[in-house]
Amino acid sequence: MPDEPHTDTSVVPVRRVLPLYAAGFVTAFGAHGIAAGLGGYTASEHASLLALGILLAVYDGAEVVLKPVFGSLADRVGPRPVLLGGLVVFALASGAFVLAGDPGLVGLVRFGQGAAAAAFSPAAGAMVARLAPPARHGRAFGRYGAWKGLGYTLGPLLGGVLITLGGFALLFATLAGLAVVVAVWAVLVVPPVAPLPRARQTVAGLARRLTRPGFLGPTATLAASTAALAVGVGFLPVRSAAAGLNPLLTGIAVSVLAAAAALVQPWAGRARDSGRLADGVGMTTGLVLAAAGFVIAALVPGPAGIFPAALIIGAGAGVVTPLGFAALAAATPPERLGQTMGSAEVGRELGDAGGPLLVGAIAVATTLSGGLLGLAALLFATAAAVRSSSAGGNGDA
Repeated sequence: MPDEPHTDTSVVPVRRVLPLYAAGFVTAFGAHGIAAGLGGYTASEHASLLALGILLAVYDGAEVVLKPVFGSLADRVGPRPVLLGGLVVFALASGAFVLAGDPGLVGLVRFGQGAAAAAFSPAAGAMVARLAPPARHGRAFGRYGAWKGLGYTLGPLLGGVLITLGGFALLFATLAGLAVVVAVWAVLVVPPVAPLPRARQTVAGLARRLTRPGFLGPTATLAASTAALAVGVGFLPVRSAAAGLNPLLTGIAVSVLAAAAALVQPWAGRARDSGRLADGVGMTTGLVLAAAGFVIAALVPGPAGIFPAALIIGAGAGVVTPLGFAALAAATPPERLGQTMGSAEVGRELGDAGGPLLVGAIAVATTLSGGLLGLAALLFATAAAVRSSSAGGNGDA
């Protein structure tokens, strides 16, 4: 660990920020690895579907409420202590389930994990921005997003394997150990990032900053792309089953979506940094691609529609994510990065929950194809709004 805090003009090797990417993997793996097994848990515990819904929502609910709080704290005291504290609390919450041996505590533990993730997730995002020069923000957020995507992709698979081998106790023990490893790794190699001097901020000033196009455009784009991913992972399997595909082919389709999102992000980040892909153009293109994917999924039956749709939806979301975060970092004073990242993450969480709710509500009133087309229309509308906003800002926002 260096003796002096990092300054924004110094160059930080990639190996020294890898623990920040790993922190993104931890929160994604923690959310999806556990969520994938909760259906079986509630069945074994004779819990209701309402209880299942609460257990699924409590992790994200804690993040929605607390991410702006911890993001602001990261600006005040520096993001590194908030990152480390969040990882430690995540490990303690996970380990508490193992030590208690009481299945009834899973809801409380999920809340503790969500609260901890609400601390270290925006802190990691702020540090990614602070430790990379502005000209390399696209690459940095592309790598960060790819690691998170890896957690979303592998979470259900690894969670299922761990639960099969040793029940929820083994899964929670693995999560606790992983959080400890990442925390120690961060202590050893991530440079300290000192808090920057900040002018006093009023509520009115915060409201003005969070309603400017430089914040609203990227945040709306990130929320829409997260909604696309959530609907793709949740509803493409339903579409596949209706088309007669077996579980193996259905799993491959979802993996194609997740892999495309993870693999495209570093490319999009490099293209942004080299000047080949402006933020506004890239975010608009990504949303249009995702919307087109849902149109294909809704109108083209069978594997001929499902597999291309999965690839296009994943690629579109993969283009959007690093550009959205890089645009937010470019539009935010460095001393307010934690607050901005925390607030933007709330938008993503709302998209993660709202997308499936929207599609489900429309599908109940019409058909699943109608629900998918409804989301496609929303994505097209968001793309048009972002394009209009970025055109007013010379295409860079």
